[in-house]
Amino acid sequence: MVKFSDDKINKVNEIIARYPEGKQKSALLPLLHLAQEEFGNWLDVPVMDYVAELLQITPIEVYEVATFYSMYNLKPVGKYMFEVCQTGPCMLRGSDDIIAYIGTKLGIKPGETTADGMFTLKTVECLGACGYAPMMQLGKHFREHLTKEKVDQLIEECRSKAAQNN
Repeated sequence: MVKFSDDKINKVNEIIARYPEGKQKSALLPLLHLAQEEFGNWLDVPVMDYVAELLQITPIEVYEVATFYSMYNLKPVGKYMFEVCQTGPCMLRGSDDIIAYIGTKLGIKPGETTADGMFTLKTVECLGACGYAPMMQLGKHFREHLTKEKVDQLIEECRSKAAQNN
């Protein structure tokens, strides 16, 4: 059964309390973030149903939001997720080549995860850093002015961090 830890339930209640009675749906985005964090960095149907139950809304209202925003993962993802911007300014500066390079280097296509569960490649819409194109988000950090050499360095950094944590 899907259930938040006691600490997270307290956070859920705190978030819901920010909104007027009857407007608890307004807490949906932050609750989906909490759920994703708590349940393996992705949102499967039972998790989304649980969030709907907590907010007293229908499951479809949760699915609509979770499927709309690229920040929510609807299937398991790797330890490191390369979210590469593919909108106009980044594309003009070579994001398509960067996406293809990452795919070739890791042996995956956008939306896929490496067999070892280490990397996921995801294409996303504008990340709001057009002046630094091509760019991607890696965790909570932007990686800007991407080149093949910078991608190689990022992959090696991630592998080194993973090896240190084992």
